[in-house]
Amino acid sequence: MDFNMKKLASDAGIFFTRAVQFTEEKFGQAEKTELDAHFENLLARADSTKNWTEKILRQTEVLLQPNPSARVEEFLYEKLDRKVPSRVTNGELLAQYMSEAANELGPETPYGKTLIKVGETEKRLGAAERDFIHSASINFLTPLRNFLEGDWRTISKERRILQNRRLDLDACKARLKKAKAAEAKAACEGDAVPDFQETRPRNYILSASASALWSDEVDKAEQELRVAQTEFDRQAEVTRLLLEGISSTHVNHLRCLQEFVESQATYYAQCYRHMLDLQKQLGRFPGTFVGNTEPASSPLSSASLATAAATIPVMPTVAGMPSAGEAAISLDDVALPASGTRKARVLYDYEAADSSELALLADELITVYSLPGMDPDWLIGERGNRKGKVPVTYLELLS
Repeated sequence: MDFNMKKLASDAGIFFTRAVQFTEEKFGQAEKTELDAHFENLLARADSTKNWTEKILRQTEVLLQPNPSARVEEFLYEKLDRKVPSRVTNGELLAQYMSEAANELGPETPYGKTLIKVGETEKRLGAAERDFIHSASINFLTPLRNFLEGDWRTISKERRILQNRRLDLDACKARLKKAKAAEAKAACEGDAVPDFQETRPRNYILSASASALWSDEVDKAEQELRVAQTEFDRQAEVTRLLLEGISSTHVNHLRCLQEFVESQATYYAQCYRHMLDLQKQLGRFPGTFVGNTEPASSPLSSASLATAAATIPVMPTVAGMPSAGEAAISLDDVALPASGTRKARVLYDYEAADSSELALLADELITVYSLPGMDPDWLIGERGNRKGKVPVTYLELLS
């Protein structure tokens, strides 16, 4: 108990000394040991890394889970060290609603069949989103969170210790400076010649004794200063090594960022492929229209019709584009229009779904043009003697 009281009193004395030194520094009444420029740069870079890592982490969490209530729930589960329950994605929930709607409205009707097809695609999109969230959480969010909760806490702890060591060092410097000033003053008083005429003679023996006491105090202060300087240098080196480790943190975060980009690219590529497949499937359904539907407009005047006829190039008239349930006209009978053709570069390989479509190979150049009444998502492509419909999304139109 006596040992604890002594330790408590010693800790209280150290805390009071540091508080006095800190306050005097703030008011400009005490000198402060400055760190070198390289060390200050390391501190600034570490603080910047920490701040931006927090912002990136929070915004990525918002990207993966926009619902704030769900994020709070996941945070509580993590703090309680419990497994986060599996959550249905929005795409999977939409797929469930579409499937139930199709069963109730009639799965054999065109609308019901379309609901089922779209629901299946939405379910695949939801599964792809779930995989992306899982991959991003493990490969990107977890390393960032480990840095903030692990390495940064260690750095912050060592920086606080370094700050205390610096306050102790500056307090020792101030104590030594005061002791030397008092010793010099006592030495001056001890060297003064006695004045036997003064009515109250001074006690020169006490002055000499005080000078000796201050000399001992100076020796003690110098010894404490050497110890404080050694501890400060040692702690500064430890903190410097931790701060230089931020470079390794940047390398690790760069690798994690590349993995995040790869996961995101894979996710969007899957979504794009699923939607293209759905678009092709809906295009084969009888009674299903894929593309933009124009709103009904007021009848055009005869003058407007005459103006339009004068400006639109004359092309062969086609009754309608072929579908899965209709007899397709031969595209070989359609002549190449005199104007309105363009060159296009193929972006991806495309496999023709039927004889009315033209198979494509990536990076090849073809001639494309449109016909009246065509779906805006399709063009007529021509390569050599072969013609067929081609999807616009697979093409890069060249000027």
